[in-house]
Amino acid sequence: MRWDALFNDMESQFAESERLSLDAEINERTRAEMVDVGLADRLRGALGCRLAVHLACGDVVRGALSHAGADALVLDEERHQVLVPYAAAVRYVGLGRFSVAEPSAVRRALGLAHALRALARDRAELAVTLAHGAGAVRLAGVIDRVGKDYLDLATFTPGEVRRSNQVGQVSVIPLAALAAVRSRRTGDS
Repeated sequence: MRWDALFNDMESQFAESERLSLDAEINERTRAEMVDVGLADRLRGALGCRLAVHLACGDVVRGALSHAGADALVLDEERHQVLVPYAAAVRYVGLGRFSVAEPSAVRRALGLAHALRALARDRAELAVTLAHGAGAVRLAGVIDRVGKDYLDLATFTPGEVRRSNQVGQVSVIPLAALAAVRSRRTGDS
């Protein structure tokens, strides 16, 4: 009887040792795989989830994540969509632990400037938040054009149609200064 207890004890110690070894290997492989996971992949893993994105300017944008591109994301608010460059965010709350790689090389290449050019083409009326050391600066207007690293924003009276005689000023804004770009959701008036 004593021998049975000894062998059973040795067998359970061996099984526990193998389990711990397997757990250690799994943890090591998981850490190694995380090295290749980028922020956009983590965000794509949370598509459809409600997030809070804390911006460097102090603002917080909340909504359902509808798009995670190469260098910007889109959150859906009740009546608006908000384009947030990754560089403007300092913290994301609500992300799960999943990540999803973008299989399309074309979609991986579409960046912030592409999204801004689409807004310029649509002549969408926007509320633009600029990152500023002392807080946020907000401008309302329409994007006239988008260059390599800047955009021209024509400001005018909100609710009016953009016409050259109603433009108050045109601001040239470096893309690096953008904190958020808010537009009405499609179909809302």
